[in-house]
Amino acid sequence: MFSKKSTWLASILLAALSGVSHAQINQTKGSFEDKFRQLDEVLPTPNVYRNAAGAPGHQYWQQKVDYKIDATLDEAKRHISASQTITYTNNSPDTLKYLWIQLDQNKFKNDSMSALTTTFGGIGNRGPATAAASGSSPAKMSLAALRRQHFVEDVELGYNIEKVALKRGQELSHVIVGTLMRVDLNKALKSGESVTFNIDFSFNIVEEDAVSARAGYEHFPDDEREGGNDIFLLAQWFPRLAAYTDYEAWTNKEFIGRGEFTLEFGDYEVNLTVPADHIVSATGELTNPRDVLTSTQRKRLKEAEDAKRPVFVVTEEEALENEKEGTTKTKTWTFKAKNVRDFAWASSRKFMWDAKGYQQGGDVQPLVMAMSFYPKEGGDLWKKYSTESVVHTMDVYSRFSFDYPYPVAQSVNGPVGGMEYPMITFNGPRTELQDDGERTYSLAEKRFLIGVVIHEVGHIYFPMIVNSDERQWTWMDEGLNSFLDGVAGREWDPTIPWGVEPADITDYMASSTQVPIMTQSDSVLRLGPNAYTKPAAALNILRETIMGRELFDFAFKEYAQRWMYKRPTPSDFFRTMEEASGIDLDWFWRGWFYSTDHVDISLDSVYKLRLDTKDPDIDFDRQRQDYNDKPLSLTDERNKAEGKTLWVDRNKDVSDFYDENDMFTVTNKDRNSYQSFLKGLKPWEKTAFERAVEEDKNYYVFEFSNLGGLVMPVIFEMTFEDGSKEMVRIPAEIWRRTPKKVQKLIVTDKDQVLVSVEVDPRWETADVDVNNNHYPRKIIESRLEAYKSSSSKSKVRRDLMQEVKTKLKTDEDDSDDDSEGSN
Repeated sequence: MFSKKSTWLASILLAALSGVSHAQINQTKGSFEDKFRQLDEVLPTPNVYRNAAGAPGHQYWQQKVDYKIDATLDEAKRHISASQTITYTNNSPDTLKYLWIQLDQNKFKNDSMSALTTTFGGIGNRGPATAAASGSSPAKMSLAALRRQHFVEDVELGYNIEKVALKRGQELSHVIVGTLMRVDLNKALKSGESVTFNIDFSFNIVEEDAVSARAGYEHFPDDEREGGNDIFLLAQWFPRLAAYTDYEAWTNKEFIGRGEFTLEFGDYEVNLTVPADHIVSATGELTNPRDVLTSTQRKRLKEAEDAKRPVFVVTEEEALENEKEGTTKTKTWTFKAKNVRDFAWASSRKFMWDAKGYQQGGDVQPLVMAMSFYPKEGGDLWKKYSTESVVHTMDVYSRFSFDYPYPVAQSVNGPVGGMEYPMITFNGPRTELQDDGERTYSLAEKRFLIGVVIHEVGHIYFPMIVNSDERQWTWMDEGLNSFLDGVAGREWDPTIPWGVEPADITDYMASSTQVPIMTQSDSVLRLGPNAYTKPAAALNILRETIMGRELFDFAFKEYAQRWMYKRPTPSDFFRTMEEASGIDLDWFWRGWFYSTDHVDISLDSVYKLRLDTKDPDIDFDRQRQDYNDKPLSLTDERNKAEGKTLWVDRNKDVSDFYDENDMFTVTNKDRNSYQSFLKGLKPWEKTAFERAVEEDKNYYVFEFSNLGGLVMPVIFEMTFEDGSKEMVRIPAEIWRRTPKKVQKLIVTDKDQVLVSVEVDPRWETADVDVNNNHYPRKIIESRLEAYKSSSSKSKVRRDLMQEVKTKLKTDEDDSDDDSEGSN
């Protein structure tokens, strides 16, 4: 089963025992690639703003931006009009002559960079279209794509900036550049100074289902099943200051759609005027509940603070009553939020509202109100799982980072599949109304809701508090958050596939569409596996396989607490994880984040060696047995079967010395050489040698190839003849001198006979090809499905003589068909 020793293998054993690998000896000149080269030559040089430990430096700074906003929702026109007062404080050491403001709604304009650079089909394009193939096959465009075209043509989109002026009324010169606006200050803003100015603006709200946005309205058709109302989700809805940073200055990169946002922290006071029968959820605390809630609703909200299960603040019956009629009256909901980087809100008369107090204790925010807002379409799915998922997320995430610092955490149902903002998240899964009036949901929808709520509420920690640059490095919020939502998810129910295991990323890592994780967001070919799954799997591997939970959890929490309410970069994360754990991870960051290498460690050979005793009376007999232990020649076997007699058997009278002795016959010369060898050993050498001979252990040499290029720990399980197993874990540093091929010597007791070996048996390392992980190789099992060949005649030939006889169906015919087919 395993190769036996030979002169060449003896040299391997000798090299292994002397600490030198055979692969090192035979390395080709010039082929060496240092997979463990230090990353400092790539990372930014530490400075007074960001130090070498990955922490904020002693002169770290960031800007502060405060907003006061008065906004009105015109439900009939689906239109927002607003006025905002912005106070910008320059904490940087620089003098600023102008400010850059993000105008994200301009992305939806026909002449935006996003619109003009959208391709027809192709990788990374959300648009459901495929270009024409060669031959006669037509190109394809979905009805959804046509719907989007029509909406953009029919509705004027983007901001109408009506005024930009100082608080005293003096207008400020401004220039709109796509999704950005430069505001030129009348007086340069020096370090430590503040400026206050106003912006009046308005825009038409996009229909989310039509344009596939991160926010917008959803209309429920005017029919018996659904009623007729809207849900409004408002995000990226007001002009927001672009970030000014120590590492990039103004982060004024065009918003194309995929790369999300980079924002400054500040305090918000927002007045939202909406139809009087609407319920509003928003970033921050509601400061005027007496103006917008009934006394009963306020009492329910108070009762929810210490309830075991969510309490309805607005019941389903109240929401259904609100749906029956609209109103021309309005109410103004006022929200205040401190130290947040953004503000989002939702409004609808369809909302029911439940709440539950999360008693997290501590000094930061002992009570957090977890709340959910959803229409009847949410059904029991939302009633049972939304708010409970919010609470579970905070419970788990806080262990890995810091106490949740805000007074509320909310989950809102609407047309957006999943998006996050400070204190509020948008989540899409729903129930489906059946013909019998019951609302049901699939297992997939249940898992989707729990998973998306955990993920989006987790984003309130990363990046809403640990404020990474989403537009530049998507993985810093999506990857870290996906890792943590996997931790939280498996503490909820490990049978749900959370998609963050190493095996979940192997197909992508072996694909031709992989790009480095460090690629800027808008240039990533496949965002999901690149920014979510791969970094999440990488961190999972760090925690469970490379660093261990204790070191990883300490370092990760240190990173979160260092950068709470601050803006980290990748180098700050990499350096903190190393500095706080004491482990050099440069090889890991370089391979997983800066390259497109993949993991494919092949176990090529296993050699079983036995130590020579040097005693010719023992070793020569072993060599004779090895020599004779070979298959009988096919010729000799057939000669014997045919009854042929050998010459030596027919002429036994002719013989000599060698008929009784062979090459393995021991002579006194051999014995004298053995004695001379023993006498020539130093005492410690003789002790070591004689002990090794007496123990007579098994020496196994394992030969591994790194076929994928990504160095990783070598993990393998040995199975012995008696059924026992032993796991061996070798750090990735074994590849430091020979990154393509290594050999490893493993010594076992004499009675432990090795029968098989498997590399990475628990699928810990994201190895893309597990078939070469076995020695001896395993038979590869798969499935075979029989199918019936379809005739091509129906596709090419039409029997028009028969088809013209077909009767044209009416709506009544369709109804009859449906009735006949129903149970």
